[in-house]
Amino acid sequence: MYIIVGGGGQVGYYLAQGLIEQGHEVALLDKDPRRTEQLKKELGASIIRGDACEAQVLEEIGCARAEIVIAVTGDDEDNLVICQVAKTRFHVPQTIARVNNPRNEALFRELGIDLIVSPTQSILHSIEVQIPHHTLVPLVSLTRAGLSLVELTVPSRSPAAGRTIRELELPSSANIVLIERGTEPLTPSGETELQEEDHLFALVTDDGERSLREHILTEAEAS
Repeated sequence: MYIIVGGGGQVGYYLAQGLIEQGHEVALLDKDPRRTEQLKKELGASIIRGDACEAQVLEEIGCARAEIVIAVTGDDEDNLVICQVAKTRFHVPQTIARVNNPRNEALFRELGIDLIVSPTQSILHSIEVQIPHHTLVPLVSLTRAGLSLVELTVPSRSPAAGRTIRELELPSSANIVLIERGTEPLTPSGETELQEEDHLFALVTDDGERSLREHILTEAEAS
C-alpha cells in the first residue's frame, strides 16, 4: 500500500517508521531541509523534502496512486489543506488528519476528512477512564456521521437513577442503545428505568454527549 505522510516531526517519523516496517511504501514529506536530511539518515529514500500542502509536490510524488494520505504537522490549517488537496485534486480514498486544537474537529468533519486524530482528546479520555463512576468514555468515532459510541456508568446520587429514559427527555442526538446491569445486557426502551451502577452505551453527537453529562453525571460530579 502506498501511503503519504505530511509532517516530519516526531509523530510523522514514528508513524512512517512503523509503516515501513510493516512493508508499506511510504513517502514522508517535510519542508525543513535540516529535518529531512536528518530523517534520510534513518529512513532513506522514503524521506522527501517538500511542502505537502502544495498540489505540485503531491503530484510529483504520485499522490494519485496513494491509498492513504496522513497529515500530522503541528499546524491544523496545514493538515486540513493537505487532506483537502489529496481528496479533491487526487481523489485519494482515505485521508487522516491530526487535530491539535479540539475546537477544529467539527470543521474537519464538515470538510470530509475521513479520520480525525486528536491528541488532546485522547489524553482527556485516558484521564477520564481512571475516574470511577464519573467517566464518559468514547469507544468509536463515526466521523462521517458526526457520531460517537460512548460508555458511561450511572453513579450514585445521579439525577437519572430511578427515572425512565423517557422521563429524562434526552434529545435525539443522545440515543442509549444498550444497558449492562450486572452481567445482564438490556435493550432499552423509553420505559426502561435507570439504576445506579448501570453501564450505558449511547450513540451521540457532541451536543448529545453534553446532554448525557448534564442529565446523568452533573449532580453526582458536583457532590
